[in-house]
Amino acid sequence: MTQKITRRAALAGAAALPLSSALATQASASAPMMGASMAPYMRVTLGGYDVTTLLAGTRAVPDPQAIFGMNVPADEFNSVSAANNLPVDQAQFFFTPTIVNTGSELVLFDTGLSGEGTTAALAAAGYTPDQITVVVITHMHGDHIGGLMTGDAPTFPNARYVTGTTEFDAWGKAENEGFETKVRPLADQMTFLDDGGSVAGGITAMAAFGHTPGHMAYMIESDGKQLVLGADFANHYVWSLGYPDWEVKFDMDKAAAAATRRKMLDMMAADKIPFVGYHMPWPAFGYVETRDSGFRYVPHSYQLML
Repeated sequence: MTQKITRRAALAGAAALPLSSALATQASASAPMMGASMAPYMRVTLGGYDVTTLLAGTRAVPDPQAIFGMNVPADEFNSVSAANNLPVDQAQFFFTPTIVNTGSELVLFDTGLSGEGTTAALAAAGYTPDQITVVVITHMHGDHIGGLMTGDAPTFPNARYVTGTTEFDAWGKAENEGFETKVRPLADQMTFLDDGGSVAGGITAMAAFGHTPGHMAYMIESDGKQLVLGADFANHYVWSLGYPDWEVKFDMDKAAAAATRRKMLDMMAADKIPFVGYHMPWPAFGYVETRDSGFRYVPHSYQLML
């Protein structure tokens, strides 16, 4: 039996489709709102090495000019912020330890605020704490040494530890609870470096003093490729990197820190060397370009994936 469909019935059916389709779409899309989030690691290649950044933590901090641009007028700070689409009432902080896998060593640079935060990101990246063979501490602020110990035990039980001679000596003479509970217990397992010292093949210390008395950056080199582990030489991609003479609250010697920023930024811009900045926007890989009397941060896209 053949059913005859009239033109009027066909049109009526077509008119009904958008409502039923919308209802079906609405039902299938009824998932809870999840909020902003980021993957906890990113891995790239540098010659024959893997380089993996770990998102060990992130948080919003109010009143950024209490931290950055302390020596410039508020209207200048606000104008620069507006030009870069940045709010002036708060800033987002990122905490980014980095792993370099040389094939023979698994080197972790800095340890985050806590062992738990760093090991969670480490696990997401496919590593376990016992696989880390070297832990490098660029400087001794709490967000870099906080993950050295979990309770009374070393978080990375099979690692040897490396830090700068000047940095260790300066903090060792100060009264600092973080140093005493996180760093001092591991002192017998530490190797101390000066400018130009070697952590492992292709990993060389670079004096970058100012942020702390003995703050170190590191040059990573493999198969003719280079990358700078910049740590805290610049604490924000605009208010510190873009304007290196702006004072930063956390810089212990502000004049020396500004000079270090300019020296490192000049070198990376001239030689087009990528870098990882501990507090740069996640995933923390980027490049530097000159801009007027300052610099401009250029986020990594896919250059280090090729």
